[in-house]
Amino acid sequence: MGPAGGATSPGRFFGVYLLYCLNPRHRGRVYVGFTVNPARRVQQHNGGRKKGGAWRTSGRGPWEMVLIVHGFPSAVAALRFEWAWQHPQASRRLAHVAPRLRSEATFAFHLRVLAHMLRAPPWARLPLTLRWLRADFRQELCPPPPPHVPLAFGPLPPRILASKRRANPCADAESQPDQDSEAPCTLCARSLQDEEGPLCCPHPGCSLRAHIICLADEFLQEEPGQLLPLEGQCPGCKNSLLWGDLIWLCRMGSEEEEEDLELEEEHWTDMLEI
Repeated sequence: MGPAGGATSPGRFFGVYLLYCLNPRHRGRVYVGFTVNPARRVQQHNGGRKKGGAWRTSGRGPWEMVLIVHGFPSAVAALRFEWAWQHPQASRRLAHVAPRLRSEATFAFHLRVLAHMLRAPPWARLPLTLRWLRADFRQELCPPPPPHVPLAFGPLPPRILASKRRANPCADAESQPDQDSEAPCTLCARSLQDEEGPLCCPHPGCSLRAHIICLADEFLQEEPGQLLPLEGQCPGCKNSLLWGDLIWLCRMGSEEEEEDLELEEEHWTDMLEI
């Protein structure tokens, strides 16, 4: 079947997926890959190399996309996750993961590696989502994902990004440039004029507008050794905020629609080492 209806806004979605081979001759084989469009990608795999599929999956279908990890801030961040999942023995971040056992199925081994990846830096601090596209393949991960990584089920909603864009808390303010063009950062009081997309609290009535670095420093006061926040308390309304949600809302309001590309410009999290 595949993730029907999983097409999202091009250039906005970065996912790393796990394919499972349903061909009786090759049943049990798996494949890890990167995509910006899950529905299209699984069709390419099942169509063979002439349709854009990978050589490792060509002629061995049908393949089923059973799960996908998404929420990466950039294509490079997702590609680095893909590489480490494909080559756990070569990633220094996964040196603690034991090699595949002789009695261990390939699918089970890849799930074991994924479980440790979601708990290892830098991925443990990214606003990721683990989505099971086929519920009948679901297995409990050990160790379980971090509390801030939600489990989702079923195909990706086709308009998931559009709905988040409409929810952008800064959209109304940005439509009134005369009022907010010289609005200062709530935390440092310096101008936001040169900020590509100031972070805004999504809670109604909260006036928080801050530089990304300023709010990150505020959230990391209790975790001085970290570079990327997970969550924090809004300095304005005191409500709890997830860092990933704030960044996502900011990007949705500041970026225009682009062509469907497999790569995007570098993101600052790309500098984090694997």
